[in-house]
Amino acid sequence: MGILEGKKILVTGVLTDASIAFHIARLAQEEGADVVLSSYGRVLSLTTRIAARLPKPAPIVQLDVTNTDDLDALESRVREHFPQGLDGVVHSIGFAPEAALGGNFLNTSWEDVSTALHVSAYSLKALTMAARPLFNGGGSVVGLDFDAAVAWPKYDWMGVAKAALEATSRYLARDLGAENIRVNLIAAGPIRTMAAKSIPGFEEFEKVWNERSPLFWDVTDPVPAAQATVALLSDWFPKTTAEIIHVDGGLHAMGA
Repeated sequence: MGILEGKKILVTGVLTDASIAFHIARLAQEEGADVVLSSYGRVLSLTTRIAARLPKPAPIVQLDVTNTDDLDALESRVREHFPQGLDGVVHSIGFAPEAALGGNFLNTSWEDVSTALHVSAYSLKALTMAARPLFNGGGSVVGLDFDAAVAWPKYDWMGVAKAALEATSRYLARDLGAENIRVNLIAAGPIRTMAAKSIPGFEEFEKVWNERSPLFWDVTDPVPAAQATVALLSDWFPKTTAEIIHVDGGLHAMGA
């Protein structure tokens, strides 16, 4: 019997089988959960193709987290597959325009910054509120993060967006705790995902990580972060909320 036996979980952001989200969905199924995925627009075909590689079929619902109509329709779309609602939601969503990354911090326009903040931070609040009616007596929301306590090379406004994501998770945890809804983040080390490939200078993260992390870090292995996410989705962390769990080989705690 798995730690998610009988639970219903919504997983966003499944695009490739190298993504953390894919392995969250896979492990959740292996631990006994029923999983529904979300996707939209031009990436829907990617999600559909990758979903076929999961251990069990997983339905896909339309959801663009910047689209009010999609957010308003999320409850009914999920209930078509899970009439009794959800036990957990995974927020694996982030995007910044090219001009907001790569060392252009001082020159980025507000239009590009606002896009990064909307998609990468505000969407946690938007998704959680859209899913709120689906939680029956409580639930777990887990978002994927990249440690925002320091400034990273080339990460620029995505780093600011991650800082906003971390603050958003704390305020959600504060306001939804009375409904037994837990909100936590997994701060993963660098993984060679589709999102990572869009970050100029990503190889600089790869180079430095194992020079400083006490545990060996494999940039090709998304499973440790996925395992931690599944654990937070389970009942094994019933009183943990507003937390950031680092799955980064320990680098976040090391000095120079």
